[in-house]
Amino acid sequence: MAADLFTTDGPKGVLPLASRMRPRSLDEFVGQQHLLAEGLPVRQAIEEGKLGSVVLWAPPGCGKTTLAYIIARHMSAHLEATSAVTAGVADVRKIAAAARDRLSFESKPTVLLLDEIHHFNKSQQDALLGYLEDGTLQLVGATTENPFFVLNSALLSRARVLPMKPLEPADIETLIKNALGDTERGLGARALTVSGDAVKHLVTTANGDARLALNALESASLLAPLKGEITLELVEQVLQRQAVRYDRQGDYHYDTISAFIKSVRGSDSDGALHYLARMLDAGEDPRFIVRRMIVLASEDIGNAEPLALSMAVSALTAVERIGMPEARIILGQVVTFLAEAPKSNKAYLAIEHALNDVHDKPVQPVPMHLRNAPHSGLKDLGHSEGYEYPHDFPGAFVAKSYLPDDAGLSTPYYEPSERGYEKKIRERREGRGK
Repeated sequence: MAADLFTTDGPKGVLPLASRMRPRSLDEFVGQQHLLAEGLPVRQAIEEGKLGSVVLWAPPGCGKTTLAYIIARHMSAHLEATSAVTAGVADVRKIAAAARDRLSFESKPTVLLLDEIHHFNKSQQDALLGYLEDGTLQLVGATTENPFFVLNSALLSRARVLPMKPLEPADIETLIKNALGDTERGLGARALTVSGDAVKHLVTTANGDARLALNALESASLLAPLKGEITLELVEQVLQRQAVRYDRQGDYHYDTISAFIKSVRGSDSDGALHYLARMLDAGEDPRFIVRRMIVLASEDIGNAEPLALSMAVSALTAVERIGMPEARIILGQVVTFLAEAPKSNKAYLAIEHALNDVHDKPVQPVPMHLRNAPHSGLKDLGHSEGYEYPHDFPGAFVAKSYLPDDAGLSTPYYEPSERGYEKKIRERREGRGK
């Protein structure tokens, strides 16, 4: 349907605060500086009304819809907003027919804001192509899903993907400050203040979602007296969620991740899940958590369960592609797998011992039979002489040393444990006499 996002006709305060405070221009837009900073190509194209069709890929509450309206304004275009959840090809045809008339009689272009565009199937997406090619419509698609996975290549070739980012904590704080001070559209007429703890809780809970932060701020403001203070208690009451004492740069942050790692190392799934839940509830970056899990998978599990490292690395890929809150499911699975896996730090100790030898003892020449001999001249000098190709022997094994001669090294570096898959490694070593 056609709409003006910035119209506030009607009784004062009918629109939610998040709607009233929507930026009306690029100068008011908070965040997305990787796209909209002064002098960048995307901003220049918007200001000149020459952006073309785009797909805005972003999590909720970071300004997709608002940016679409700003794009239309700079084009002096009529904007039709609809959702792919409820609209179909017939609806698009009606919008396109009206757009042709508007272009013919008023010389006014039309921007189609298609929210949740990933809900359109292939044939529905194909139905848009002709309208984009002949200039009947300019598309601004909005999606929270990865467009390269859910949109046709034909549509992607006609619409540039603009990835938007969750708002940073400083961005949310700026929006809160603006809303409190704006007497025309915000809460300025009530002369309210907000405590630092309340702001921090709003920012943490919002997790980059401006709409959530501003609507919670408005609800809390209704409970505060005129010229009063919006306290942490009021914000907690509105959000029905207590503030978690957690600072990403403070001691509690490091204490919690330490407790998490030690719980996994100690094979306590419940403890690991508890501290994982604390971190996720407090808004910790799940990528930080997974990076620690990847290290743990090698340091504390190693070859006792070789699948652990693959699981942890896969968790990072899943978190980056899926995002929160759904990624919590993957994290829960991988954390319980790591916690219940057999443990061994033997591979970790092995590389440490080897590094200590290289650092503390004279480095001896590589044995002649192991040296590279890509040229006949090197072979004449003895390079690779006496090398025995293991695959030519039973069990693909040759009982021969590969270490430098007389190196005085503190070997063996790697001594497999009796746990998990390492028990098989130990048995195989013993079976071949090593």
